[in-house]
Amino acid sequence: MARHGQTTIRLRPPRNGVDPRARRWWTVQAWLTVSGPLLLTAVTLLVLSLLFFPGALPWLGPLVLGVLVLPAAGYVLAMPRLRCRIHAWEVGESAVYAAGGWLLHKRRIAPLSRVQTVDTVRGPLQRAFGLATVTVTTASTAGDVRITGVSDEDAERMVARITEAARLVPADGDAA
Repeated sequence: MARHGQTTIRLRPPRNGVDPRARRWWTVQAWLTVSGPLLLTAVTLLVLSLLFFPGALPWLGPLVLGVLVLPAAGYVLAMPRLRCRIHAWEVGESAVYAAGGWLLHKRRIAPLSRVQTVDTVRGPLQRAFGLATVTVTTASTAGDVRITGVSDEDAERMVARITEAARLVPADGDAA
C-alpha cells in the first residue's frame, strides 16, 4: 500500500492462482530437499544412539524430536499450503504481475514495454506433474518476474500472450 497525498492506493492480488497440482509438486520438493533429509538424520541419530549409546536416548530423543522431526513435519505441511495461497499471476494490457513466496511475500509488476525475454522452464519434477515456470526478463535491475506452478497449457498461453503484448506495446521512448 502506497500513500500519495491523501489518496491510499491498494494493490489487489493477481487474478490467476497456481495449478492445483502445484501443491503436490511443492510437497514432493519439501520431502526431497528439507523434510526427508531431516527425518533421515533423526532416524540415523536415534539408531546410532540405540546401538552405541543407549544411555543418551532419554535426552537425545526429545532433542531430535524438537530440532529435526517437528520442523520437518511443519515444513512439509505448511510450505506447500502457504505457497498455494500466495502464488498468483496476471498478464494485463500493459504489465505482468506476479506474487510469490511463502514465508517472505514478494510482488513484482513489470511493464510489457520492458520485456526482453520470456522463458519456460520444466524441471523433471515439474514435467511429472505437468507444470512449468515462466520467467519474464526485463530491462530492470530488480530481477526477473518468475511465475511458478502453472500448467504446461497455461504456460504456453502466457508466453504467447506476453510475447504478443510486448510486441504491441511501444517501448519507453517510441511513443509518438
